[in-house]
Amino acid sequence: MGVVDDLAQARAAYERSDWTSALDVWSDIEPDEMSADDLHDAGVAAHLLGRRDASIDFHHRGFVQHQHAGTAAGAMRCCFHLAMIFSAGGEASLAHGWTARADRILPDLADDAVERGYLSVLHMHRHLAAGHLPAACRAAAHATAVGRDCGDPDLLALGLCSQGRLTIYSGRIADGLALLDEAMAGLAAGEVAPVVFGDVYCTAIEGCQEIGDLGRVGQWTSSLHRWCLAHPGLVAFTGQCSIHRGQLMRVHGAWPEALEEYAHAIERYRLAGSVAAVGLAECERGDVLRQRGELDAAEAAYERSSAHGYDPQPGLALLWLARGADDAALAAVRRLVGEASDPVARCRYLPAAVDVLVAAGALDEAQVVVAQLDDVASLVGTEALRAFAAFASGTVELAAGDAAGALPYLRKARRSWARARSLYEGARVRLATGRALTAVGDIESARKELEAACATFRELGATPSVDEAERLLRPAGHPAGLTGREVEVLRLVASGRSNAQIAAGLVLSEKTVARHLSNIFAKLHVGSRTAAAAYAFEHRLA
Repeated sequence: MGVVDDLAQARAAYERSDWTSALDVWSDIEPDEMSADDLHDAGVAAHLLGRRDASIDFHHRGFVQHQHAGTAAGAMRCCFHLAMIFSAGGEASLAHGWTARADRILPDLADDAVERGYLSVLHMHRHLAAGHLPAACRAAAHATAVGRDCGDPDLLALGLCSQGRLTIYSGRIADGLALLDEAMAGLAAGEVAPVVFGDVYCTAIEGCQEIGDLGRVGQWTSSLHRWCLAHPGLVAFTGQCSIHRGQLMRVHGAWPEALEEYAHAIERYRLAGSVAAVGLAECERGDVLRQRGELDAAEAAYERSSAHGYDPQPGLALLWLARGADDAALAAVRRLVGEASDPVARCRYLPAAVDVLVAAGALDEAQVVVAQLDDVASLVGTEALRAFAAFASGTVELAAGDAAGALPYLRKARRSWARARSLYEGARVRLATGRALTAVGDIESARKELEAACATFRELGATPSVDEAERLLRPAGHPAGLTGREVEVLRLVASGRSNAQIAAGLVLSEKTVARHLSNIFAKLHVGSRTAAAAYAFEHRLA
């Protein structure tokens, strides 16, 4: 086949989203024989397949070709793609450089050129990186307006999504979510190019995850995952998709699977050349490892996160607290609370800050932070934030000695976490509820809450929390670390009861009785019911 036929074959493959076949053909053609449109599409295909250097080369050649031809609009599009690629790779200076080149092209564009809107997207990123939120908001609004006026669905989706995220940062949560919903409607209708589709999905999901809108995160992550699976060879956006899947798995208690997703995300980020994004994945890994009690591994993950430019707080402060370094944890959360000015940052930092302050006994400060968290929860309105706020109020009341006053807050938090299907946070609430019930003298209800919490923590592999629950279940005077329930089971074993009889007498399942027996044997270092019964008689438990 000749070059003309090869180009036709590549264009046809690209149109049917067979980017691998298209790029294979384009890569065998001399760049000088490719049109500017071919170079653009080849650059996009290379980007989607994670071939970063090839994508940069194609877009740069397209830029040069447009410059020689004097086509300002085409040159501006190339500047846009190159700036976005370098920005995603953490190379801010190169991204700024291509934005500057785009600025120089601006006077050559027609007043109604859609490319002016794409330049506004680049300006938005530059303003946001500099911390100039109002200027970033204006740039995003301009991009949206140009997208509407010019009937460009790609620019409109980018503008709406950017506006939505920035509106949320500005504190207008409902307005921001409405803009994200509008952006996603365009994607659902199949109106946008694949590179924009993935970008907008990932950006919108991240924005909702930051404020605990787990409903939108779950729905949109599922859609993004299906889209990624439908495009074999796709590398771009698959790292972000794995991050979001891992975050949902963590919430719903699938911690080993979440760790696998984070590892997959890191691998995909490296393939795509988005090394800067590895920091978030490492931080997420660190959070799960910390909750599992693997503190050395968690610290190493947090260190890698920091090395990639991502701040692993507040997880690192909670790690220091777990290691007994209360002063370091206190100093960190005090700084975070003081620095967090926008609602998104407060969503991230305030719940952990309350945990640290309460554990360190700084109750006056904790009450101030609880009030701030209440305000944020009212503003944001998501189930997760309401649950965090109620739990924080309950733990502060409990630590201050008002167990009865803590219980209504804890019941509210439990209902919210149940709706959000967050196993770990729900178990934390039940643990605190057990402590409160013990303090008010309702021992039997307290035991049920603590046992339920302990069972969930054990299922999750949250070893430190299991230890805490077992300590609370262990009444003074019971030998070998036996819990009250285990002593009851042991007494019935010593009396000659079968598992079925014990289950009927204690209103438990036989499976639960068998689990209690396994724990009893392990704690007593015995291997039979006879030996366990002998221990019971020897220690006056029967």
